[in-house]
Amino acid sequence: MHTPKFTQTNASFHGEMKKRISEYFSRTGQSSTGNYKLWGKAIILLLSWAAVYTHIVFFTPSTLQAIFECIVLGGLTAAIGFNVMHDGAHGSFSKYPVMNKAAAVTLGFLGGSHFMWNVKHNVIHHAYTNIDGVDDDIDARPFLRMAPTQKKHAIYKYQHIYFWFFYCWLHVFWIFFSDFKKYFSHKIGDIPVKKMKFMDHFWFWAYKLVSYTLFLVLPILMVGFWPTIIGFFTMTFVAGFVISIIFQLAHTVEDTHFPMPDVVTERMEDEWAIHQIKTTANFATRNRVISWLVGGLNFQIEHHLFPKISHIHYPAISRIIRQVCKEYGVVYVEYPRLHQAVASHVMFLKRMGVE
Repeated sequence: MHTPKFTQTNASFHGEMKKRISEYFSRTGQSSTGNYKLWGKAIILLLSWAAVYTHIVFFTPSTLQAIFECIVLGGLTAAIGFNVMHDGAHGSFSKYPVMNKAAAVTLGFLGGSHFMWNVKHNVIHHAYTNIDGVDDDIDARPFLRMAPTQKKHAIYKYQHIYFWFFYCWLHVFWIFFSDFKKYFSHKIGDIPVKKMKFMDHFWFWAYKLVSYTLFLVLPILMVGFWPTIIGFFTMTFVAGFVISIIFQLAHTVEDTHFPMPDVVTERMEDEWAIHQIKTTANFATRNRVISWLVGGLNFQIEHHLFPKISHIHYPAISRIIRQVCKEYGVVYVEYPRLHQAVASHVMFLKRMGVE
């Protein structure tokens, strides 16, 4: 399908929010990008990942300790993706482009393609959130039905039970299949990928080689084949599940919408910012530990409206966005606790399996 167009309004909801948030940063004198809090967290996460990886591969811990450390490594992999790569890819990690690039390419060392991520996430997902046929994030077929417009099969009535298993495979699927499917088909879903330059091709293959060496070749040489395979799948299953559940809690819950464009005009009913709020949900925003670990992705509404603002500012700007939503009569969806968001996601999957 063609990418749809959003409604333009004179009294722009988004314009009012941008004005107030711009006033906030002018008043406080802060940069909208990251600061020492984010950079300190990045150092902690990256050094922790390096330390755990080094101990597993080069110091041969006992079996139980090694499995525990692989679980930790999986959690750290997800945390680096949330906190370092994600802000860097959006240009919000720092006001310096070189630091943003350095943060963004951590994805390459963790197995993914920064080029494909940028198109899939920054360009498509952020522009056309929850629009079936465009947003690749809600296309988990044939395993899961993630939108009411998708075809229903009998197996989906059990998806609220078995989804836990499939979420664990995300990281493995991503680094060994998904990136290559996009690379060779030149498409993400039905959307063409822009033509890659020579250096885009070079870095795609270079980072794949580096990540496979880090995760498979070097460990096999140091600790053997089967310990590496067990450790690799332990790490990737943890990383895959954490990444999957955090991103799905933001868009595929009971209170989010899945609007489609008019079949004739290919135009959406709402302006872009209202569309983002209707298709997005926050969760556990008062929990500082969760906010720290997931890089503010529990403030998903703020992130979707202002992706170039670093997540360290989301708690402050969320108060502004809530107030504007209240004034314009736009419903701001939030689940106070993590378990409530998970329960809503489970109920959403159950509903998608039977309706």
